[in-house]
Amino acid sequence: MKGLILSGGAGTRLRPITHTSAKQLVPIANKPILFYGIEDMAAAGIKEIGIIISPETGGDIRAAVGDGSQFGVDITYIPQTDPLGLAHCVLIAEDFLGDDDFVMYLGDNMLEQGLEEFVHRFEASRKSDNPATAQILLARVEDPRSFGVADLDDEGHVVHLVEKPEHPPSDLALVGVYLFDKTILDAVRAIEPSPRGELEITDAIQWLVDQDFLVRHEVLVGWWIDTGKKDPLLECNRLVLDTLLSHNDGSVDEQSQVEGRVVIEAGAEIINSTVRGPAIIGKDTRIVDSHIGPFSSVSHDCEIINTEIDNSVILAHSRITDMTRLTESLVGRHAEVHKAPERPRATRLMLGDHSRVEIHD
Repeated sequence: MKGLILSGGAGTRLRPITHTSAKQLVPIANKPILFYGIEDMAAAGIKEIGIIISPETGGDIRAAVGDGSQFGVDITYIPQTDPLGLAHCVLIAEDFLGDDDFVMYLGDNMLEQGLEEFVHRFEASRKSDNPATAQILLARVEDPRSFGVADLDDEGHVVHLVEKPEHPPSDLALVGVYLFDKTILDAVRAIEPSPRGELEITDAIQWLVDQDFLVRHEVLVGWWIDTGKKDPLLECNRLVLDTLLSHNDGSVDEQSQVEGRVVIEAGAEIINSTVRGPAIIGKDTRIVDSHIGPFSSVSHDCEIINTEIDNSVILAHSRITDMTRLTESLVGRHAEVHKAPERPRATRLMLGDHSRVEIHD
């Protein structure tokens, strides 16, 4: 079995962070989101992985992932010039996929349960007297209108799928993980673009159902988060931080306190500060005269001085000084945040497109 990870999206919902980097490389607990998917595939025994990349961010993804040897896998990069839908990704990956079964994974999704058992059950079905052609993962959601939605009959069989319906037939959303055999290529070639001009994977799976191919489904165990927006990304960061085991490869001076589950990476310095976990402090980062509260990830080569932070993700090479409290924030790479000392005091901003600022007097 092979793996196909979709990492070509523009990341418009995370701008301005994604103006300069791929959304799949935004870190969760100081690890790029994309790496979790690759590691899940490797754990499921998948060693050949194709990654769909865009012209805009493909170079960054190539630089971060490399040839896959750091994960024990072989990586093939597949450029997608135009974003023409998830099913289109299957078509452009045809040469890589060949006749093999494969798992398709959205590169900005995070799952608690991993892929191993999900993949193994599909492989078992493929060897049975009634082999599945596809297997989908579903999750119950409060508002299915933003997702592909599955409708099941009284016996639990998938009978209908629809993309982002105004009137959903159920609360079962398609999670961004799919298992297919080569028949999905016939399905994609048979469907037409949707009104938004894309080849929808839900339409391709519906074609399989209509042609009486067996489409298995499972309902997700544990959490699933699409990290494409700030608040879900911060929630995912909290969930992952809560699973970390403490270790300290940096230095903590006698005036500092480290409480709870905290990871301090090599070269990091904690000086006259408090770090309350769960939290992670990246390599060569300096925390001085500051308080780092729970559910905070501070990346590598940052400097935090005389500042309070909690429930936030701070990306690499950022410098934050003299902030009374920074909470529920996502701070991009090489950012500078500081309190202006001059009087009369005023708020001074330099913001990129699609920025959002909340100020409390």
